[in-house]
Amino acid sequence: MKGARPKIKLWLESRKGPLVGEGRIELLRAVEREGSLRRAARKLGMSYRYAWGIIKTLEKVLGARIVAATRGGKEKGGMRLTKVGRKILEEFERLKTSINEIVAEETFWEDISMKFSARNQIECVVKEVKVGEVGAVVKLEAKKPGTLTAYITREAAEALGLKPGSKVKAIIKATNVLLGKP
Repeated sequence: MKGARPKIKLWLESRKGPLVGEGRIELLRAVEREGSLRRAARKLGMSYRYAWGIIKTLEKVLGARIVAATRGGKEKGGMRLTKVGRKILEEFERLKTSINEIVAEETFWEDISMKFSARNQIECVVKEVKVGEVGAVVKLEAKKPGTLTAYITREAAEALGLKPGSKVKAIIKATNVLLGKP
């Protein structure tokens, strides 16, 4: 579509339902930046009670503390994210960046509309992984046609956690062999 650009709305869910989206992440960012839930809520135009309710709901769903308060009144007290709170924030940012990079690729629309057939997917087992500075060479064993070799980026090899014995699918696209976990 000429002039149209894809936009993605990201949120994370737990088994219990929605966990965080951009709004709740913005609250976590503001708490970390401001060092106070009260100041964070004020900057975001929400009541302290509403902001505190969001934090308590997240902690209940996660079963872990996401903020740590320090006592000391107006001048010395405050609030910071715990390791769990920072991890949620970091993971959300990492996923958002990765998804936005994928969506920004010129071939995005072609890739999501591609139909895979039985002819261009082969279930394989990783036999060898040689990770270099930029790329990785992955030797695959397939029942048919035999052994395949794929050259993928180092980041892709690490993100897929490839090691000998890993089960993967080799997806053949034109002149490339792509790897994905089943």
